[in-house]
Amino acid sequence: MKRRELITLLSGGAVAWPLTARPQQTALPVIGFLHVTSPDARTDHLRAFRQGLKDTGYVEGENVAIVYRWADNQVDRLPALAAELVQRRVVVIAATGGLICALAAKAATTTSPIVFDVGEDPVRLGLVASLARPGGNLTGINFFTVELAAKRLELLRELVPSAIRIAVLVDPAFATTTESTLRDVETAGRAMGLQIQVLTASTSGEINAAFAAIARARPDAIFVGISPFLIDRRVQLAQLAARYALPAIYHDRVNAEVGGLMSYGANLTDAYRQVGLYTGRILKGARPAELPVGQSSKLELVLNAETARMLDLTVPPQLLARADEVIE
Repeated sequence: MKRRELITLLSGGAVAWPLTARPQQTALPVIGFLHVTSPDARTDHLRAFRQGLKDTGYVEGENVAIVYRWADNQVDRLPALAAELVQRRVVVIAATGGLICALAAKAATTTSPIVFDVGEDPVRLGLVASLARPGGNLTGINFFTVELAAKRLELLRELVPSAIRIAVLVDPAFATTTESTLRDVETAGRAMGLQIQVLTASTSGEINAAFAAIARARPDAIFVGISPFLIDRRVQLAQLAARYALPAIYHDRVNAEVGGLMSYGANLTDAYRQVGLYTGRILKGARPAELPVGQSSKLELVLNAETARMLDLTVPPQLLARADEVIE
């Protein structure tokens, strides 16, 4: 081969090789994940959300990316965080952490798909037009937490039949959910002849202050309300209830797992898995307007037998028989 031909061949190859050696990469679709608390106490929920995505064929880092926005219990940050996700042009927003996150996402966009998880009827809350046909850019999961408030009060009275004075601890930062909970608890309490004392807390210090007030009032039991913040403070709540020897009921099984006496409600870990499933379905092309709102089918009664013994409580046999799990 002549020198001139060799130079021509090499120079031509130098142009061709990079084109074949560097195939063009397709950008991954991006999910926006919005939550009112922080990731520290949400390991199980995040794992469940990712499992739901995986069940629809999506794995983070392989064929989908997730941008996380956490409000760290600063509710007033949610609108800006939701707006950031919209500006990032995410394909879908998973607005988890209850109604307050869903409302922030809804206010940020009327076009980007949103998947929510809420603890009460999303039609009554104004999130969707109907359960069967949401009709807008939102759909998601209702896990019935608020609707079960009266039932939780009945279970608490069944476990502690002598209880008359009930302290109810709620988080004022979650106004709509708190109002619904108090309405149902106070109505059920009157019907059962109970005296209801309402206390509020949206910080760790306020929880301590609320229990100090409870200690002075000496109620017979405590009903802990619904909010992501109160879930995150589950260890503190269990320890204070034990310190003041107060029987307590919660809505999430994680409370019973860390020493709380009893919980009754939907399995929130499974609800996050369902949010992941819905997010994956939207990535595959489903339209929120036509994707019926899902409803949690796993309601669990969990009893902590060790805590009951510590409080010198005898759990009625019929209650034990109905329990989905007894923690020894």
